Amino acid sequence: MLKFKSFIPLLLLGTLLFVSCSKQSPEFKIDYTKYTLDNGLTVVLQPDTSDPIVSVAILFHVGSNRETKGRTGFAHLFEHMMFQESEHVGQDQFFKIVQEAGGTLNGGTWEDGTVYFEVVPKNALERMLWLESDRMGFLLPTVTQDAFVNQQAVVQNEKRQSYDNRPYGQTRYVIDKLLYPENHPYNWQTIGEMDDLRNATLKDVHDFHKKWYGPNNATLVIAGDFDEAKVKEWVKKYFGEIKSSEKVEDLKPMPVELKETKRAYYEDNFAESPELNMVFPTVEQFNKDAYALDFLSDLLAGSKKSPLYKIIVEEKKLAPSVSAFQNSGEIAGSFNIRVRTFPDIKLSDVEEAIKEAFAKFEKDGFTEQDIERIKTKTETAFFNGISSVFMKSYQLAIYNEFAGSPGFITQDLENTLSVTKDDVLRVYNKYIKDKPYVLTSFVPKGRTDLVADNSEFFPVKEEKLEEQSKVSTTEDNEEFKIEEITSSFDRNAEPPLGPDPLLNVPTVWSEELANGIKIYGIEQSELPLVQFSITIKGGMLMDDINKVGVANLITDEMMQGTKNKTPIELEEAIDDLGATINMYTTKQSIVIQASCLSTKFEDTYKLVEEILFEPRWDEKEFERVKNETIETIKRRKADPNSVASNVFNKLVYGEDNILAYNTYGTEESVESITLDDLKNFYERTFAPELSFVTVAGDVGKDEAVSVFKSLEKKWEKKNIQLPEVKVPEMPDHPSIYFIDFPDAKQSAIRIGTLGMKFTDPDYYRANVMNYKLGGSFNGRVNMILREEKGYTYGARTSFSGYLFPGTFVASSSVRSNTTFESAKIFFDEMKKYREGIPEEDLEFTKNALIKSNARRFETLGALLGMLNNIAMYNLPFDYVKKQEEIIRNMTLDEHKAIAQKYIQPDKMICVIAGDAKTQMKKLKDLGIGTPVLLDREGNPVK
Repeated sequence: MLKFKSFIPLLLLGTLLFVSCSKQSPEFKIDYTKYTLDNGLTVVLQPDTSDPIVSVAILFHVGSNRETKGRTGFAHLFEHMMFQESEHVGQDQFFKIVQEAGGTLNGGTWEDGTVYFEVVPKNALERMLWLESDRMGFLLPTVTQDAFVNQQAVVQNEKRQSYDNRPYGQTRYVIDKLLYPENHPYNWQTIGEMDDLRNATLKDVHDFHKKWYGPNNATLVIAGDFDEAKVKEWVKKYFGEIKSSEKVEDLKPMPVELKETKRAYYEDNFAESPELNMVFPTVEQFNKDAYALDFLSDLLAGSKKSPLYKIIVEEKKLAPSVSAFQNSGEIAGSFNIRVRTFPDIKLSDVEEAIKEAFAKFEKDGFTEQDIERIKTKTETAFFNGISSVFMKSYQLAIYNEFAGSPGFITQDLENTLSVTKDDVLRVYNKYIKDKPYVLTSFVPKGRTDLVADNSEFFPVKEEKLEEQSKVSTTEDNEEFKIEEITSSFDRNAEPPLGPDPLLNVPTVWSEELANGIKIYGIEQSELPLVQFSITIKGGMLMDDINKVGVANLITDEMMQGTKNKTPIELEEAIDDLGATINMYTTKQSIVIQASCLSTKFEDTYKLVEEILFEPRWDEKEFERVKNETIETIKRRKADPNSVASNVFNKLVYGEDNILAYNTYGTEESVESITLDDLKNFYERTFAPELSFVTVAGDVGKDEAVSVFKSLEKKWEKKNIQLPEVKVPEMPDHPSIYFIDFPDAKQSAIRIGTLGMKFTDPDYYRANVMNYKLGGSFNGRVNMILREEKGYTYGARTSFSGYLFPGTFVASSSVRSNTTFESAKIFFDEMKKYREGIPEEDLEFTKNALIKSNARRFETLGALLGMLNNIAMYNLPFDYVKKQEEIIRNMTLDEHKAIAQKYIQPDKMICVIAGDAKTQMKKLKDLGIGTPVLLDREGNPVK
């Protein structure tokens, strides 16, 4: 099953999802057409008319594995460069063009490849092909020294945010340095070495692009609602004249072997608890053994009866959880076991526990039923993996580039389903049993007493504050001449958009049961899938302020078995159906949610009902869940962004307000919670009059209502209401607070005020108003702080709203030595924004938001979200159309009035988490008061 290591998405626009394909219905197939242009570009067309949208994905067969030692980070750098400008597309216009057409976009790089994609309304397809062809064939004339330096700064900020300023951020770096020889392409990280980028010349960068980014080293996939003949014409026009690069040979597998075990440790400045990794070298993707190793990882650690879980979590109580996974790349692979322990645990004890688990695995074995269960639960994952046009386009591109054909999806599924018990035992003996491994110990600063025995210190070069502004110079680039690239037609002419697709809001049905529970549904039969949820309003709002965390614990505890099923039996019953069921708590609700094949809908619901009405209240599991929650709270205190957000909420709402707290609670509050507290909460708050049901997918109203009908008999009213929420007063002056994270490479910034309820008449208008300030990549604060200044990897502003007032917040993680400048820019831009925006900015906002509705209802998750909004906030079924009217009718005067009403810098609270000794003092010059030093719980430090 295809998996990637260390995928790095370009933007802060959401997480890219990678799905392992699995069991497939016999009659199901994905239709596609594949052909090749004269210049070597492979084109795959996949028609899908279920929604009026298209996805364009281009996968270049180049990742960090095509780099060489001393010249690393180039592939990831180009991922960024290709979003800036090209010869016929102006600076920063790529995002603007896509978003104004109602689309979304992203890109990513990993060891083996680089992908770019857009999902847009179908009328914008030609424009997307024009954009993609321009950056494929006409990028280099715009790759100047200034552009190179600008994106170096962005990449450096990404490294600080993703690696240097977070717990365990250097783990993969240390493992790969130990596992792979010095010149092996997996020895370095995808993000590269900063010194390599600083030392690179402009000629180095251009040469790398010319070698690897030609059409003959790429696959273009177009999936969605399009006219095939017209698309072929457009592809030939825009891509056909792009010149091929030199011939690119596929890399051969380069698996590694260890002659002896390697043991290393590192003192982590941000970690609160130790982490141990045990890593075995294995094989590359699509190797027969890789499939069996996937199964082995599930058998060793994927369930409550797995030996690693039994020994490490249950018996020895060394850690709240354990994970194992096979990581297969294009040329090599590894089998990984990761354990993040409780505080003060010696990692030598963890290493011995892993070996005990191996012995247990060898002694107890596993059954054919266990193998079949793994296969069964992957069927739903397969269909979920092709539920969007992007995932279809992405997967077809992956299979074409790395397996030779989009049709390999079928073979990949067959390979997964053909794994046998003997295969699993064979790979265990071949790659794991008594084999040497890499062992890493990451321990909190100053706790080398916890390091696994016989480990050696592994040095990781840490950036110094004075190096943060350092980028490459122009000395070696003065004589480099950039070559001109010509076209046979005028590429400056932006292709027109076709007629906008009509907004087609899905038909919503509803039904009310005798006990007051309302059911809302949308039937969508494209795939044999159903998603549904039962929501109980209340959540953390129902917690006692002195015992915050009960609502959160109860959703974890209720998934630990039922009256008639042990935790293991419940877990296996869910897997036998190929379903997923999870339960979670928000500040305003408790939700139990399920996803399954439509043929398993009723059986899955019966399990959900059993979980809901027959809790097991397992004492042993309660203690485990409680300890795991406390450990999670401790770990979050090591994350500057998490701490900054929590403290910001506490200051906005006031510590005597339940809304000031995180749903997890505090270490002290969770420690005081008993199982009786959970039982009392359950009896008091789980009431039908606070509940609603939503369902979307391949199931009609009559069938769904008949399945949910049993809720009438099993759930009696309790005559309970939601508590009144105290709304704090807005402060009459600004204030600033600082939380110390010694030697932090970045500062986490939160600036904002109390906001509105979701149901406030101005709430949606405020979100529309905010779009150009910081509600998108093209927002002002991001374009200045990231694209112009290079201070951050991303900056946003946003309104949140619930049954209670949310917040307005401006947020970013910035380079430490730009903390003052970044905070000042936030305040300055908010003040300017209050004075109004140009007509063109309002027009951009309207186009981006209205046209994006074409892709608003594509997935079952999106449909369920729409239904949940209708049910939670009592919205009309066509509320999306009413939101369109708000956007369409907004004037410049209304925009300005809303900005002045809800963006109030003179009343804002500013919270910064970073290195106090170098950054705190200067913040007084912001003119909003002297910074007050707080601890990580938000209490003043004397």
